[in-house]
Amino acid sequence: MTAPAWPRDRRTLADLDEEQRYARFDELQAGLAGAWDVMRLNLPDESVVVVPSVTLDRVTERSGSMTQAYEERYLFMLLLLRQPRLRLIYVTSMPIQPAIVEYYLALLPGVIPSHARARLSLVSVGDSSPQPLSEKLLDRPRLLRRIASLIPDRSRSHMVPYTTTPLERDIALSLGIPMYGADPRLFGWGTKTGCRRLFAEEEVRHPLGAEDLHSLADVRDAVVSMRARRPSISTVIVKLNEGVSGGGNALVDLTGLPEPGSADEPEQVTDRLRSMRFELAGMPFDGYVAKLAERGGIVEELISGTELRSPSVQLRILPSGEVELLSTHDQLLGGPSGQSYLGAKFPADIAYARAISAEAAKVGARLAREGVLGRFAIDFVTVRDRSGDWTPYAIEINLRRGGTTHPFLTLQFLTDGRYEADTGLFRTPHGSEKHLVATDHLDSPTLRGLTLDDLFDIVARHGLHFDQARQAGVVFHMMSCLTESGLIGMTAIGDTPEQAERIYRTAENVLLDEAGAALADAPTVTPLG
Repeated sequence: MTAPAWPRDRRTLADLDEEQRYARFDELQAGLAGAWDVMRLNLPDESVVVVPSVTLDRVTERSGSMTQAYEERYLFMLLLLRQPRLRLIYVTSMPIQPAIVEYYLALLPGVIPSHARARLSLVSVGDSSPQPLSEKLLDRPRLLRRIASLIPDRSRSHMVPYTTTPLERDIALSLGIPMYGADPRLFGWGTKTGCRRLFAEEEVRHPLGAEDLHSLADVRDAVVSMRARRPSISTVIVKLNEGVSGGGNALVDLTGLPEPGSADEPEQVTDRLRSMRFELAGMPFDGYVAKLAERGGIVEELISGTELRSPSVQLRILPSGEVELLSTHDQLLGGPSGQSYLGAKFPADIAYARAISAEAAKVGARLAREGVLGRFAIDFVTVRDRSGDWTPYAIEINLRRGGTTHPFLTLQFLTDGRYEADTGLFRTPHGSEKHLVATDHLDSPTLRGLTLDDLFDIVARHGLHFDQARQAGVVFHMMSCLTESGLIGMTAIGDTPEQAERIYRTAENVLLDEAGAALADAPTVTPLG
């Protein structure tokens, strides 16, 4: 197929207002179905452009190295180079170290690494600031033109972003290819307020609460109303609309307050709100209230019980409008109040996997009707009662790729397996079960004593590498921030939950022990002469 000619319209983005940009975006998106249909057909000139820009609410600023590490978190996409004609264009803020690229290419089963490398274009901006990658690209039109020149046939190409905002839309417009992700105009369904409204409209069970709050007084009035409906509430959570991984959450203790309806109740609730405990360390109260005023938020009851879990369901909506259930995970949470995402286990416990999948299907059907496209996830809290039954509560919708996306797709790309919704298990084409434990937060100051070369040496000496013969082992990610930040991510894959956990713990202990030994080595003095 001959690559289509560039449009005669040579207007720049600056020449187009928002309405005109979205009109052009709609034209591009109409071509996604055709590009999607030819995927995996081994046709010439197929390509994917990966722009892993973490364009999210800046509750906190990341360092440049941490920003780069999050951009590299999606290097599992290099495993798509198993397709022998596919070309992959991967864009980052700073150059990716060659050893990291080699590490991922070595994971490719049945592919000559040099052949895969020849079909991979790595493009970097050369800007290590914490500014989102999408902003950096839009500030450099010539670089965007260079990326566009690497696309062999725009009718067989699409862009894969981490999240979808008007910035990513504008990059798609500049490249002239559709974007596999939710239309930015539908962003509201992914906010905390939008989630609660959708849950209510689709009769999906969710915590008692209130949404679309923009001031401390709004939150106070909502809490007073909630206590009138349920006097037993002891703790509520305030959430910023666009907080990510729990970073916009704050706990409020309501124990010991006067009876609902008391004259001094509003004043005392306000006092409790001023003492709220933020999940993000160092968050100033005034700064939090300012963000609430700017972006809005919600307040809801903290679900409690004798046993709680925090599972999630991942789905995708194809260009055809079909909704696919992809996976279920049990999230691993931590932080001051247990609200911060640290990692996940896959698949989720079968005791409630079907129940949360059924609720997620309602959400998926609604989002499909709204025109949402691409991957998304729904987070739940499940509570076990005395009879042993689990009750799920929907918490939020993430209209983007998240912390469970890269571990699951790493497993899927390596094994060609699929998640079975009816059994709640993941099986390879040969019928073998696979399980994983993953984290983005293996974090210790001692890990700063290791270099990237040290890491690969440790992997080789201790047999931590993913073994294609056994289809088990560890895949590391976020490696570029190991030495500066003492942090690394990893996905441990095994045949059973116990084996995946054992592989994970072994890798964790080996890395920490080796890092400790590296720091224990005292610097030597080289003799003179």
